[in-house]
Amino acid sequence: MVAYQQTLSPPAIIVHTNNLTFAKDASACFRLPPCLSACVPLQCNTMAIFVVILSKIRSVSDSYQLVSDSGVAKAGKPVVDLFLLGLLSGAFLALAGAASTMAAYNLLAHPETFGFGRLVAAAVFPCGLILVAIAGAELFTGNTLMLLPLAQRRITMFSMLRNWGIVYTANLVGALTMALLIVLSGQLDIPPNDLLGGMTITIAAIKCNFLFYEAFLLGIFCNWLVCLAVWMSISAKDLASKVLVIFFPICAFVTAGFEHSIANMFFIPAGLFAAQFFPHFLEASVAKPEVLASLTWQNFFLKNLLPVTLGNIVGGGVCVGLVYWYVNRKKG
Repeated sequence: MVAYQQTLSPPAIIVHTNNLTFAKDASACFRLPPCLSACVPLQCNTMAIFVVILSKIRSVSDSYQLVSDSGVAKAGKPVVDLFLLGLLSGAFLALAGAASTMAAYNLLAHPETFGFGRLVAAAVFPCGLILVAIAGAELFTGNTLMLLPLAQRRITMFSMLRNWGIVYTANLVGALTMALLIVLSGQLDIPPNDLLGGMTITIAAIKCNFLFYEAFLLGIFCNWLVCLAVWMSISAKDLASKVLVIFFPICAFVTAGFEHSIANMFFIPAGLFAAQFFPHFLEASVAKPEVLASLTWQNFFLKNLLPVTLGNIVGGGVCVGLVYWYVNRKKG
């Protein structure tokens, strides 16, 4: 138990939750540091460090049950609903991917600003998963958590694989369609140097240049973070908390350069379409010729999408879903 000294105006209630003590009444007040006390008109008798509002977060056991219940519900959804919601997820991540590339392409093109460019892109891309979680859609990578209710024997292997197959296909169709439409819209054609189009091709080519085991491992790390974001968003009760807990894990995986199978269904086809319809973008690419040569549809499916998808299943389904099932197996 961490104790914080505080003065409370009645009728405040002290609540002890998860080894922390906090005030449940908004009338609690605190003494600020001397440098701020003259600026803020608060009447307080003692100093307080933090107030933890745990009422916005569900307990670990409640979250565990909700994740399991969500998997059961997903297993029983009609095919048409799953496909339409899967299309939306593919589109949402494509829109986020296009925005993140636009925000960071100038920074990504130069070695001295590359890391900062990754951070800028990472600050924009989480809007994709926020749309999925808040507006409601079906995303394959998040649905790998269905291994949890499967381990509990609440759903069957067939129902889980049915969900995965339909949602994965719909995610692919949605992301591919958006990639084609965004390229054809002229959004990448920014004069005078075509650098946005060139960077779109560069990003795609780099993703097709991984070794199989590299893409697999990067897929594990990515969906580990993504499914933790999904888990924590289910734990959060209000909209602001959901957005906050989604943002940082997604920001972390984008900044680190981990691989997300559904996001790559946009990034790589966008590069392929850009190179096909606007070949002059190739001249603006900063990738080496041998890297650009790896940008093919075959490499997209075999050298990226396949190993990254397998890694995503391990990262989300095993490292999150099955680990938490094992830890909580005696409770349920």
